[in-house]
Amino acid sequence: MAINRTQSLNTSSSSLIFMKVYFARIKNKEQLRDDLGKLFDLAFKGIIKKGDSTALKVHFGELGNTTFVKPFYVGKIIEKIKEAGAKPFLTDTNTLYKGHRHNSEEHMKNAMSNGFNTLNTPIRIADQVKEIEVDLKFFKKVKIAKQISEADSIIVSSHMTGHLAVGFGCALKNISMGCASRAGKQQMHSGSKPKVNQDKCIACKKCAGVCPENCIAINDKAFIDQNKCIGCDECVTVCPTDAIAIMWGELGSSDTQERVAEYAYGAVKGKRVGYISFLIDITPDCDCFGQSDKPFVEDIGILASLDPVAIDKAGFDLVNKAKGVKGTRLKDITAKDKFKDIHGIDSTHIFKYAEKIGLGKKDYELIEI
Repeated sequence: MAINRTQSLNTSSSSLIFMKVYFARIKNKEQLRDDLGKLFDLAFKGIIKKGDSTALKVHFGELGNTTFVKPFYVGKIIEKIKEAGAKPFLTDTNTLYKGHRHNSEEHMKNAMSNGFNTLNTPIRIADQVKEIEVDLKFFKKVKIAKQISEADSIIVSSHMTGHLAVGFGCALKNISMGCASRAGKQQMHSGSKPKVNQDKCIACKKCAGVCPENCIAINDKAFIDQNKCIGCDECVTVCPTDAIAIMWGELGSSDTQERVAEYAYGAVKGKRVGYISFLIDITPDCDCFGQSDKPFVEDIGILASLDPVAIDKAGFDLVNKAKGVKGTRLKDITAKDKFKDIHGIDSTHIFKYAEKIGLGKKDYELIEI
């Protein structure tokens, strides 16, 4: 098997430690599934032990979304976990916003509707809470899903997309917002409350219909009660006129990025964890949406690593090197930072902060199989 090695684009010193990120470039989706098994064997030696209860953290995809990572691929990961002698279970946490994953009963129905019940593997909606001590800038403790935190080992299957609050979402988002309790999700979103541009508002009431806290009043225009708002930003996603936007406050998006990094740190603290990232169907918004926008770059492949920061940085770089697709939400298909072009957020801060708190390394060695 030929292995090509390249280095992180931001490397300035040969003395730096490079974290290994394994990469299978897409040829076709059937071949990519086979390559997924090869990536697993290369990247995850010793991570899963015989007899482990292994949490396979996935995103079950909001009902109506068509670009979440499908059971076709997840089934291969399950095969590899079982080959290691472990007992996998599929898991995800409930959402802040109103939708089909807001509570455990509806979330389970959603997972089954999207085909995850066909994989002959237990599905556990992680709705219990365990506090993990982190003693960091924003949080002394973080509220993580107990079923995930108490697993013997964790494999994190993530889908690279844009994200309206962080700029992009992949492994770091999956282990922070994706592994947090609903209270933890609220803590991370608290720095990104939305506001209404009254000139653009048409009082269509769509925002009020999705607000989980009923904090939006509609008279001639929409009004958001900032004292009641939890910052889930679901109203931003449904507004047809872009009248609602995130109100970042003094610290800007860096505040939210740092909160996300701290939650990610707590979610995997002291755990044996492997990360798989799917760089296919890369849409402007995450899989929490009940629909899927057109991918803004062509499919790239799959990454695997033991480092959540390195794998996200590698995926971020690969997307930004890829050719943009015309007719998508990209304003400039040649943009050097495509996520910033779409959402106006400089996502690179999260890599620096995550490295600072000891979550991982942003410098990586990309090993193509």
